[in-house]
Amino acid sequence: MPGMISRILFPDEVACVDPVVCKSICGAEVGCSNIAYPKLVVELMPVGLRGLMLAVILAALMSSLTSVFNSSSTLFTLDLYHKARPRASEMELMIVGRVVIVILVSVSLLWIPVIQASNSGQLFDYLQSVTSFLVPPIAAVFLLAIFWPRANEPGAFWGLIVGLVVGLTRMILEFSNSYPACGQDDLRPAVLARVHYLYFAMILFSVSCIVIVTVSLATAPIAEEHLYRLTWWSRFSQKHRVDLVNQVVTTETLDLEPTNDSEEEPKKPVPCWRRAALVICGLSGSGSGPVAPEKENSELNSLQEKPLWRNVCNINALLLLTINVFLYGYWV
Repeated sequence: MPGMISRILFPDEVACVDPVVCKSICGAEVGCSNIAYPKLVVELMPVGLRGLMLAVILAALMSSLTSVFNSSSTLFTLDLYHKARPRASEMELMIVGRVVIVILVSVSLLWIPVIQASNSGQLFDYLQSVTSFLVPPIAAVFLLAIFWPRANEPGAFWGLIVGLVVGLTRMILEFSNSYPACGQDDLRPAVLARVHYLYFAMILFSVSCIVIVTVSLATAPIAEEHLYRLTWWSRFSQKHRVDLVNQVVTTETLDLEPTNDSEEEPKKPVPCWRRAALVICGLSGSGSGPVAPEKENSELNSLQEKPLWRNVCNINALLLLTINVFLYGYWV
């Protein structure tokens, strides 16, 4: 809605048609939809509300970026680096996480020219196209794992691999073939010129589902005792679930009884540079020993819902889904 309002109010700038004029206004020959919302805020809103809206946009952007960077750093540090170095200290893991964030920020800055070159600088189209290339396999795995108990790990793995390969192939073709300007013939391959990225997302989702179902049916199923409260149909089950992977933690027994032979050594002062490094990395100067694993809590969280609010949520979800499907189908 703000985009359509901006096009009506600023037809010579936001709704420009001539590629030369669009290039001079916003730096993109296809159109100036990127400046629709900022121009609407800057031109129409009063000074105080204008600053508030820009602050809200920046806050949302910073929140999203910090969440993405923090999640990516955590995934790399705990899932990859910690498995390669299982005896790594807390300080080492924290430093590796900070370094990964710096690398991700650098890659993001270097990726800006790629964003400007793809889809002729149309940021919304770029975000939606990348989402359409990478997200459908993950959505297929999640939905089938929740609603189809027959899905297993090999099916999910190969569904993700095949979907990732197909999606990356389309994304590489999209980046290597620039979008034609207004009035020019589209000479790109047919898979780019005739298949919109939203349609490609539906195709990729279907391909991933087919691979997951095929591989799952060709391999051994997961026993029902491992699926209690992990699928939609067993979410209210009270039966005991047996985990697929039982992690056996072996710890050495340490003698913690005080002895008269040992004397407590005085603590040495921490240098200033070391204290500064600890503050930057979010660590404290005192190291803590290993913590014994706590007993697993077997209490179940309640999933009961009141019928009234459950029906309200379901009706709203159906309405939103219907509206979104209509808008996607109409405007694509």
